[in-house]
Amino acid sequence: MTVTAYTLAVLLDLFCVFLGYRFWFQPASAAAGYGVPADPRGEAGAYLSVKGLRDGTFGLAGLAVLAFAGARAEAWFMVSVALVPFLDTLIVLRHGGPKAVAFGIHFATAVVVLISAGLLFAV
Repeated sequence: MTVTAYTLAVLLDLFCVFLGYRFWFQPASAAAGYGVPADPRGEAGAYLSVKGLRDGTFGLAGLAVLAFAGARAEAWFMVSVALVPFLDTLIVLRHGGPKAVAFGIHFATAVVVLISAGLLFAV
């Protein structure tokens, strides 16, 4: 179970780093994948950069917590960070995005993050 817990945590953290990269360097396609398309050349460009910064920072912070503070600290980090994809679900729904994206991507991500936390608590 230890290998699974650590592997899932690292993959989720790296995925956040990837999302951050994508919002910085491919903002239009990243926004469409998020469920609320936005034009990065307009006023939304700053918000897309902020989203990229947020996601990338969560990923790097998660890797640092896991490496330097251990599984229990990473588990608490995951519990607190799970709030983000839950709220992303509401944001997509509130702005008329597809329900499939809201629940199939954002809500499902929150559940996987909480599963990861549970596995880390069990280690």
